[in-house]
Amino acid sequence: MSSRERASGLATAAREPLDGMRRDGADDGRSTSPHAVEPWPRGISRQATMRISDVLASLQIEFPAVTNSKLRFLEEQGLVEPVRTASGYRQYSPADVERLRYVLRQQRDRYMPLKVIGAQLAALDAGEDDEPPARAQLATSDGVRAAPALVGRYTAAALAREAGVDEAVVEDLVRSGVLRATSAGHFDAWARDVVVLAAALGEHGIDARHLRMFRAAADRQADLVDQVVAPWRGHHAASSRARAGTLAAEVGELCTQLHTAMMRAAVAELAP
Repeated sequence: MSSRERASGLATAAREPLDGMRRDGADDGRSTSPHAVEPWPRGISRQATMRISDVLASLQIEFPAVTNSKLRFLEEQGLVEPVRTASGYRQYSPADVERLRYVLRQQRDRYMPLKVIGAQLAALDAGEDDEPPARAQLATSDGVRAAPALVGRYTAAALAREAGVDEAVVEDLVRSGVLRATSAGHFDAWARDVVVLAAALGEHGIDARHLRMFRAAADRQADLVDQVVAPWRGHHAASSRARAGTLAAEVGELCTQLHTAMMRAAVAELAP
């Protein structure tokens, strides 16, 4: 091969894009790199054929409170990336739906902040971690976890039965202001946890009278959360209301974690 032919060959090679890459440097999906990792969830179709109404129908069995604005808000946060049609409509794939399901579960069950959930998804995408499939759970109308035996609101008798205590324990907690019933005499889904924990403390001689301080502390912390959320809740946009709900859950969980950390530190000082 002459020197001119070798020079021409090198120039041609310099102009050719790498395999699987466009000239603008973006991946066109044909990369054959052995280190490429399929984004999470793996093995699920990424063909975007589902409208937003289809996604809502799929999710609302487990997450009754999910709305169009909630999905748009999660898209704004970069947690899911539906494709857009030529007309501008969003279309989702089954893999997108599973990512949404993961995000909603982390928020509902663990009160994870969206930044943390985003980091978890990034780790899953990179293959650094993996998430086993979760079983669907029943939920109340507002999307909160509920006991499978009773979805909705408890009566005092049902609450006592679910918590495994005498109904008099529930009545005592109500009289002490620890539990609050609606005008119809019903209790929310969280009341069961309150009764179970109160009964456990009762075995150590801590009765309902002593638990009033917990109710008062929870009310003060809820007022603090309300101050943070109020500016968002006051907006008329549906996405702002969705942001308010997410922010309330995140800040509320941070308050809970702070209280737990401080309580553990205080108790540690009591040990000999």
